Amino acid sequence: MLRLLSVTNLATIEQLEIEFAPGFSVLTGETGAGKSIIVDALSLLLGGRADVGMVRSGARQSRVEGIFLLRDDVFQRINVALAEYEIDVSEGEIILAREVNLDGRNTCRVNGRIVPLRMLSSVVQYLVDIHGQNEHLSLFRVREHMDILDKYGGLWQLRGEVAEKVRQLAEARQELDKLLKDEEELGQRMDYLRYQVEEISTANLQPTEDHDLTLERDRAANAERIITLSDQAYRALSDGSGRHESVMDLIGQVSKDLSELERLDPSLNQNRESADALTHQVEELARALRGYRDGIEHSANRLEEVEERLGLINSLKRKYGGTIEEIQAFGETVSQELETLHNSEERTEELKSRETKLLTQVGRLAGQLSEARQQAATRLSDAIEEEVAGLPLGHAQVIVDIRQSDSDDGVPVGTVESGSSAKPSLGGESVRHLAFNGTGVDSVEFLISLNPGEPPRPLARIASGGEASRLMLAIKTILSSADQIPILVFDEVDAGIGGRVGGVVGEKLWGLSNSHQVLCVTHLPQIACYADHHAKVTKLASHDRTVTLVEVLDGEDRVTELSQMLGSDSGATRTNASEMLLQARNWKESKRAYPMQETLA
Repeated sequence: MLRLLSVTNLATIEQLEIEFAPGFSVLTGETGAGKSIIVDALSLLLGGRADVGMVRSGARQSRVEGIFLLRDDVFQRINVALAEYEIDVSEGEIILAREVNLDGRNTCRVNGRIVPLRMLSSVVQYLVDIHGQNEHLSLFRVREHMDILDKYGGLWQLRGEVAEKVRQLAEARQELDKLLKDEEELGQRMDYLRYQVEEISTANLQPTEDHDLTLERDRAANAERIITLSDQAYRALSDGSGRHESVMDLIGQVSKDLSELERLDPSLNQNRESADALTHQVEELARALRGYRDGIEHSANRLEEVEERLGLINSLKRKYGGTIEEIQAFGETVSQELETLHNSEERTEELKSRETKLLTQVGRLAGQLSEARQQAATRLSDAIEEEVAGLPLGHAQVIVDIRQSDSDDGVPVGTVESGSSAKPSLGGESVRHLAFNGTGVDSVEFLISLNPGEPPRPLARIASGGEASRLMLAIKTILSSADQIPILVFDEVDAGIGGRVGGVVGEKLWGLSNSHQVLCVTHLPQIACYADHHAKVTKLASHDRTVTLVEVLDGEDRVTELSQMLGSDSGATRTNASEMLLQARNWKESKRAYPMQETLA
């Protein structure tokens, strides 16, 4: 239940607090007084579109705050939604707030905690349902007729299962179409990939091979010079020349002299050891240089082989990557793609099998959904006709027409005859392939006959705005009776309804308050007199500014307001208003005394 609504700096409202009570409440007032602004404030709080134009002139921010008392069933559902944000509603009360700033920012809060707008919307979907003054126009939009039927029949879960299977089918078909799109292009792609794999694998590249070959090429190109220099170094170390002794001879002499000195002065022991170590190092260096010199090959053929190999590697680098590692990685990627394409035929058959299976599953579920819709359509037609009987709509006959269309690309469904009386025979031998989408295989349209003997025709062609408004009220009454949302708001749903019908509408709205808190904005005193609580909205000019005020009415104040709604505050209209209130009070008392009777006469 909505206990309190606080509005600050929204349009013509500067500061407003309205306390609400259980039952049926109405807001009345002259056109333009601001009644719908209060509904807009509630809509904003419930996650509706925010517009900086809503901020009151001269203010920097609009703020709407509502305090809601929660029934046990609503409490459980909201707790699940709030679990992610660790928000506590253990007291059975929740406070929602929304702020709209001039810079376009808007902030949402639940029990003081800032939450995303989607979070706020996920909470309020369990709290309030607002029926706008032009909502009857939805009856003229055939695409919305199916939603009304499925909501009445409680078919959303089954419809969701159909939608999920249809989604899976669409994904399988999309992948299958991609595989079958151009077999010639696929073959060309496989040939090209096969060439790349073969070129890379035939090269048999080895890690660091390019670096090793570059060194070998440089040695082979300078072989003569390398041999000459290494030979000179070797000879200087080991052989010397006619004029000079070798390094090994000189160091050997140094080592011999230090040995003699060590005998004379033992402190030279380390120097002698250093000379011995140096002798060994020079011998090792000489052997290494000799081996290096003797290992140099001076072969023009080998140099040509190395150059050719490096040319191949560089060619592969230009095509597939800057390093051998990148070339090999590219080769692995291409091999995997080629393997995938090799398996495309197997994948194609797998997808074809999956498509067939999903078509069967969609057909089975869609057939069940269609059958359930047929049953719900019969109940809904009867319920609507019963509800509209007192509005009045003459001898209106309403038919919920359900049809299907054949399609070669459709899903297989047991025999389904077109027309509202048809029911799919899921176990029958006859199978039709029907066009389908995420809602199933049906198209739904409300047909109406307003006069006896006239064939039912599409509602949009023959119903006036007033007739559609009354029909929508009947549908809302039917749907809301089974609705678990505790708060219903009706914003001028009396549009197009005259005073004679207003009393019946008031009875219907009061009847809804037995299971819901009902808030209604109305211009008809015939509706307002049935309210349990009555508030008047007025617009005043104060200090060159316009402000909206709300006054709770009771007793003579309520009689005065109803009298003014009747046209004037005269003795006759006041008497009429008092009689309307007394008649409504007696009618409600009779319904409370006999709760098992029909809510509406």
